[in-house]
Amino acid sequence: MRGGFRSIRTKFIVGFFLIFAVSFLLLSWTVTNIIQTSNQKIITDDLIGLKKTSNNYVRQAFMINHFGNDDIYFGQIAEEMISDLRYAMSSEVSAYTVDGELIHASDESAFSGAGEDDLKQATRGATAYTISYEGGTAAVYYSYPVVIDGVKVGILRYSKPFDLLYEQSDRILNAVFYIALAIFGAAFLFSYLLSRHISVPLSKLEGASAEVMQGNLDVRLEVNRRDEIGRLADNFNDMIGQLKSQIGKIERDRDRLEKLHLQGKHFFDNVTHELKTPLTSILGYAELIRENGESDPAFFRKGMDHIVGESQRLHGMVVSLLETSKEQGGWEESGRIEAGSLLRDVCDAMSFKAQRYKKAIRCETGNELLVEAQPDKLRQLFINILDNAIKYSDPGAEILASASSVAAENVRIVIANSGQPIPQEKLASLFQPFGAEGRAAREQGSVGLGLAIAKSIMDELGGTITIMSEDGMNKVTMELLGAKAGRTV
Repeated sequence: MRGGFRSIRTKFIVGFFLIFAVSFLLLSWTVTNIIQTSNQKIITDDLIGLKKTSNNYVRQAFMINHFGNDDIYFGQIAEEMISDLRYAMSSEVSAYTVDGELIHASDESAFSGAGEDDLKQATRGATAYTISYEGGTAAVYYSYPVVIDGVKVGILRYSKPFDLLYEQSDRILNAVFYIALAIFGAAFLFSYLLSRHISVPLSKLEGASAEVMQGNLDVRLEVNRRDEIGRLADNFNDMIGQLKSQIGKIERDRDRLEKLHLQGKHFFDNVTHELKTPLTSILGYAELIRENGESDPAFFRKGMDHIVGESQRLHGMVVSLLETSKEQGGWEESGRIEAGSLLRDVCDAMSFKAQRYKKAIRCETGNELLVEAQPDKLRQLFINILDNAIKYSDPGAEILASASSVAAENVRIVIANSGQPIPQEKLASLFQPFGAEGRAAREQGSVGLGLAIAKSIMDELGGTITIMSEDGMNKVTMELLGAKAGRTV
């Protein structure tokens, strides 16, 4: 997986960090505002009560001894009044004239370090307070004008400590801060682990896919998980397995096609040569006969015999090629045939050729071996297999042809002969049109089409044909569907 900000892991971490950082700041700001608002309400309520109580005290003092000039009287009772208010309010108190000049204070040092904003507003007829933080302590300075019968007679100013309130607020803020910080740290750690949990297998998947792109199909993902990513890894492994299997199949098909192409080319070259040879011979004798005429009877007979022989051989080769290449026929001319009788007829006909090769054919067949087939096709099948046995058996060998009934009323024909052993890996290829390549030809003009034609006929008849080579014997086994088990016309 690519590094930098584009990686999923980095995006996860940065995203969660921003979310939790903003949430942490909003939480801190909200809690701080709530506490400050609560503190201000507590202070305001307390100061309202303080003002109400002190006003009642001053009014009672004025009602007892009323003078014409109230502000002078306020200055005269200031010391006594401040002493009583200090005791009643548990706060330091000071009295001022309406112009803001100090008359008396319970403790002047309690007011010396404070600003006078609240006092100045009181001289203008307003009630005000200021909060002072110094040396870890918190104090509220509260000033308001004293009004008697609508006339402002002086100013009272209080210095009231609120250390406990602000200490409690600080403790709450600190607790909220550390709890939020712990939650933030835990959430950030969780987001980091979650990002790794997601990004690490994805990184492996990216690396594996890159190797696949480079042609490595042996790569596999090891992700022991049962979630979506685990299933994705399993699907990826299955996909690579299927891809490797398909590519292997394509390569095998390619190799097979290349082999077939080479074999086809070789077969074409052989056929061209085999067709050219008799044609050349026929053309040569025909030209000589045309030149000499019948002046040499012996040469004329020899030439004509050679032309007829080569023409017959050429005709047989062409017929074999056509039988191999033409399309499969239907079952229009099929009928019920007694396979044993037909095999005996073919053995009798082929015995003359076997004698020329100083070999013999022995035929053993049962009775009532009925099959559904085309007579010409079935005869051609037997001829090709027997012809192949004659050509490739040992000198002086006896070829055994047998036919018998087997299970399901099928008919089994076996043609066996002693001969050169055939390697196991070559057996299946013998049924290909040029599968006899490499075997020594025992007869001039043979191009190895007999077994291929036999296989084509057996496919048409719905039967099976196999060849085995063991214990010095080569045996071809054919199994045909019985008349009752076979196709109906």
